Amino acid sequence: MMKQVSMALAAGLLVAGVSAASAAGMQSSTPMTKMSQPARDTLSLTIAQRKMAWNDLHSRATEQKAPANFKETVGAIVPSTIKIEPIPSKATSNVPALKSYDFARVNGKLLIVNPSDKKVAEVISG
Repeated sequence: MMKQVSMALAAGLLVAGVSAASAAGMQSSTPMTKMSQPARDTLSLTIAQRKMAWNDLHSRATEQKAPANFKETVGAIVPSTIKIEPIPSKATSNVPALKSYDFARVNGKLLIVNPSDKKVAEVISG
């Protein structure tokens, strides 16, 4: 009886392992370029990406003044008085890392914002 239980357990583990390996193989065959990465609270763009983002975005948003107690820094939560907009597709095609983010133009700077928690992920100056 004990031998039968051991064999059944071993067979179950084998099937589970094959299923997990198969699922992992199917998942890895999906190209990552088609999947959108979720926005994070920090974003590290290269100098070239920052310049391209500035060129694509700075004229698309209205210049806004920040409240006196708001500092345009990474990690700061954008106040509700600042209008945040989705990043246009032209900018995300030029800089794919921006795809999951929103932006605002405040005090002469572009703020790249995580839309889920309204935290500034990147600050770009012209």
